[in-house]
Amino acid sequence: MHTNKDLTNNEQKTSQSPVNKRLELATFGGGCFWCIEAVYQKIAGVISVVSGYSGGDIVNPAYREICTGRTGHAEVIQVEYDPEIVKYEDLLTIFWHIHDPTTLNQQGADKGTQYRSVIFYHNDVQKEVALASLKEADASDLWEQPIVTEVSPLINFFKAEQEHQNYYQDHKYQPYCVFVIRPKMEKLKKLFKPQLKS
Repeated sequence: MHTNKDLTNNEQKTSQSPVNKRLELATFGGGCFWCIEAVYQKIAGVISVVSGYSGGDIVNPAYREICTGRTGHAEVIQVEYDPEIVKYEDLLTIFWHIHDPTTLNQQGADKGTQYRSVIFYHNDVQKEVALASLKEADASDLWEQPIVTEVSPLINFFKAEQEHQNYYQDHKYQPYCVFVIRPKMEKLKKLFKPQLKS
């Protein structure tokens, strides 16, 4: 575990509270970060989405290390959002719909602990809201199997390499984007059209 004084400059910039006090941060992992980054970029009230790595023991891990599944990190996104436009609860509702939170360490063909379903909370309020949201989603008929999403405190966040940022927007016709991400985007439009940016 790293204390604040152990954080690198890269980590500090992305883990601190936003300069604008109105804005807040949320950190989610739901399989490949390319997928959920693309989804949250479309949500009204979301200011920015950064793909990165959280929850492991290595400082500033590289993508090739993450892919081994041995660093303990999960591929995640860190969302900066305006709570006056979109609430944390709304971000969680979208989270439960855009990935399968019932498959342990797996999303489709992507397998390994780096692809685990996880919510890294930034404070006690987020923790309470996340646990309540998980309980509600688990009791609903949204998924047939039990939800196995991890809910843990955020202890670190490392921004992923530049080639992993804005991936879907820059590679819409790449096969993974066409066959894996595009269906999620279509589902998003169908289920959450009022919440999308115009």
